Amino acid sequence: MNNQFRKIPNHIAIIMDGNGRWAKAKGKDRIYGHNNAKKAIRESIELCGELGVKYLSLFTFSTENWNRPSLETKALIKLIEKVMSNELNELIKKNVKIKVIGDLSRFSLTTKNTFLDGIKKTINNNGLNLVLAINYSGKWDIINAVKKIKTREKDYEKLKTKFESYLSTNDIPDPELVIRSGGEKRISNFYLWQAAYSEFIFTDIFWPDFRKKNLNNAIFEFQKRKRRFGGL
Repeated sequence: MNNQFRKIPNHIAIIMDGNGRWAKAKGKDRIYGHNNAKKAIRESIELCGELGVKYLSLFTFSTENWNRPSLETKALIKLIEKVMSNELNELIKKNVKIKVIGDLSRFSLTTKNTFLDGIKKTINNNGLNLVLAINYSGKWDIINAVKKIKTREKDYEKLKTKFESYLSTNDIPDPELVIRSGGEKRISNFYLWQAAYSEFIFTDIFWPDFRKKNLNNAIFEFQKRKRRFGGL
């Protein structure tokens, strides 16, 4: 059955993993793998737009990525910057709205301005919301919210709502589907709070080889699952 006649996830989050191992298998360096990840990103954005997905979160750069060799982190940041600049006009044409979450304080002014320019130029778009998690971690998000919240509220639901208003995703619904490429089966400090009741799909496909058909298959798998949220 065609996806358009079945429930489409409102929010899909993707942990884009496997670039380095993909490159190594080809006898190339890790940066080569990052440079060949653009098509996977482009096709994921296109399919989400075609199917009417409202939010697509991409785990673009984690706080733990700073632990990699500086040559790789610098190249990865430059690549993110370049892709943002080069793809911006196409995203505007596709009516995509960009949102960036994470701690941008560690980046140069040039890099920050690249992100802010993308946000500014797509602010009036009302199609797919593309959420780029850059220098983001779930623990950082939770701790940041705890530092900001000041309340004596004791009611669980009210306190939960108030706490969530301080998360970087305060205006974004929780992801219904989280996909991780590259064969690893862990969340790696991504949406720790937000993914409490997400459906998870892990694929062995390295991110540079991830295509529309793979995303479509993940959505089909999601549609087969019965989401109980702790109930029967």
